[in-house]
Amino acid sequence: MPLVPILMPQLGESIAEATIMRMLVSPGDTVQEDQEVFEVETNKAVMAVTVSCGGVVKQISVCEGETVPVGAVMAVVEATPEEVERTGATVLDEAAAAAAVQPAGEKKGSSLVADGAHFRTEGEYREGRTGHIDTQGRGLPVPARMRGAQYLSPRIRARMDELNITEADLAYVIGTGANGRITIEDFENFIHYVDGWPSRPASPMRRSVAGSMQRTWRRPIASAGRPIYMAPIILHRRNHPRKPGVTLYFLRALALALAEYPECAGYMVGGRILTPRRIDLGVAVQVADGVMVPVIRGVNEYTLDELIDDYNKVIVQSRERKLDPVYVGGGIATVSNFGGFGLTFASPMPLPSESLILGVGAVRKTPVWSDEVECFIPVEQAEIVASFDHRVVDGGDIGRLMQRIAYYLEHPELL
Repeated sequence: MPLVPILMPQLGESIAEATIMRMLVSPGDTVQEDQEVFEVETNKAVMAVTVSCGGVVKQISVCEGETVPVGAVMAVVEATPEEVERTGATVLDEAAAAAAVQPAGEKKGSSLVADGAHFRTEGEYREGRTGHIDTQGRGLPVPARMRGAQYLSPRIRARMDELNITEADLAYVIGTGANGRITIEDFENFIHYVDGWPSRPASPMRRSVAGSMQRTWRRPIASAGRPIYMAPIILHRRNHPRKPGVTLYFLRALALALAEYPECAGYMVGGRILTPRRIDLGVAVQVADGVMVPVIRGVNEYTLDELIDDYNKVIVQSRERKLDPVYVGGGIATVSNFGGFGLTFASPMPLPSESLILGVGAVRKTPVWSDEVECFIPVEQAEIVASFDHRVVDGGDIGRLMQRIAYYLEHPELL
């Protein structure tokens, strides 16, 4: 006898799942076309699910209280060939029905390990049904993607707001819904699972950094780098009576280069690219559980010597987390010297309010071929990396900017 699936229908444009409130039939019951067989609840209302043709309920694969994604098989009805032909109902063969339907109460725990997952989860998540899923049924297409938090139902988003959770926090979760979509069961199981992990509250500083980086990641950020010779800076600093901070050299070189190519620090708003009115630059300072970025105003308008006092002042104030208001916000670009932590290369992220950040790597001796002596000689080099909003500028623009930065750093007397 033909087997006809009862699928969770699309119950609204933004509805991707519903919770079973009441089962109106049992296995062995005879049903008629358009008879109500389930009551389900969405985030908007309680609705009825009907059967597409008459027959006998052979099997039910859901239970009351379960949240079911759109297109999932809820039950199977055995119908006569004449009834199927009359109603035009979708038919499953025996093999498809066996694969699609699991009796209620027989779900079992599973180990879910995805390629590239950051940690392994065992026995905490329920195994999703992997059988016949028809999202092209009598309704709108399911707004889902292949995997992860690509689409989140209003119900899940309400829970996320309640728990102060963001989409990025759900990157670890493997969805068991249609096309890998995260269901409310996946969400609640994940929350229950991580409750047992060692943890500490994220500080306000950490949450602020996290929020900034999430906003930055919404833009197409690209990075480009090149080596620079550090010997001129090292020699200049060694002979300078006040020993300027190494990062200040890069801050000043970036300011002079941006004065020549201000479009590299432009900011896109709608169909316009805003050009900076002044070269105000930030400097990233590592503090407890986060980063502060004080801003020095008009860096291109003052010499290296004139900037030393301001630079030293903002570094001290940042580490004490007591910045004067004049040094807060309004920068067009930032310098981040990650070389102080021994890193030779990184891809720093610009602030959401900026389109450019210059990263500076650690100094190291590198063998470089010399035509004069026809052999390799040790040279002190560092990598500089510019991360930028690719909507605003391209690699060629950044390449020209980096050339000018390198030129000024190799001629520190011009700073």
